[in-house]
Amino acid sequence: MKRLAPRLAAIVSMTPQASVRRSLARMPAHFEARGVKRGEVALLQGCVQRVFFGHVNRDTARVLAAEGFDVHVPRLPRCCGALPMHAGADPQARGLAKATIKALEGFETVIVNAAGCGSAMKDYGHVLRDEPDWAGRAQRFADKVRDANEFLAEAGPRAERRPVPMKVAYHDACHLAHAQKVRDQPRELLRSIPELELVEPREWELCCGSAGIYNLVKPEPAAELGERKARNLLDTGAEAVTAANPGCALQITAHTERLGKALPVLHPMELLARSIA
Repeated sequence: MKRLAPRLAAIVSMTPQASVRRSLARMPAHFEARGVKRGEVALLQGCVQRVFFGHVNRDTARVLAAEGFDVHVPRLPRCCGALPMHAGADPQARGLAKATIKALEGFETVIVNAAGCGSAMKDYGHVLRDEPDWAGRAQRFADKVRDANEFLAEAGPRAERRPVPMKVAYHDACHLAHAQKVRDQPRELLRSIPELELVEPREWELCCGSAGIYNLVKPEPAAELGERKARNLLDTGAEAVTAANPGCALQITAHTERLGKALPVLHPMELLARSIA
């Protein structure tokens, strides 16, 4: 029990209040492209994102539609397998990877707004490499996966932006910056918002301590990283933090609150949604 207690405390400290009604509310299955249609995409809802940050999914779909893309929002899959991968539960992870492929492989492009999910899905070819019936299929699917920031930066902005006068500190989620090498694209998108001042914290490359489920299985060192990251973000003088991963958002929120200076943590898609007229 002594070994388990810190893990339970970590879970409780980072779990936000979730409305059952909001958690179970269904996203529209389709968001129609505005203006001249540029293409069609599918949006992964995820598990943690769907329950605690469903508004981020909605904002992502709104931004994509405003930029000229038809957005399909399938109810399945419920989980892409990223969390079991982090936990070393390989059979469960492979099963969820296959279910995700079955659910979404009919779409030309699959958009993900949670860095941990995108990193896992881009690695499906490796996860299923030893299964001859799945290896090639998994790699073809992985090649379709794009982080929302990555995709929108490649497509180029078209929708009119309105000012969002805020000073915002950018946090690099490890599963986005390091695993997917998506670093410049979110910054480019955020700097396209009039009157938004984007600032960089010290030690930008430092993990916040979330690291998949690291903050649950190793709560003490994860807390040290979390406090260090929180102090660096607070030292920027920003009004808010922007981060493209739900685990990071939960971790940073918990540690800025512990320091008595809670900062709102917003996904880049939330800020873009605010700016689109």
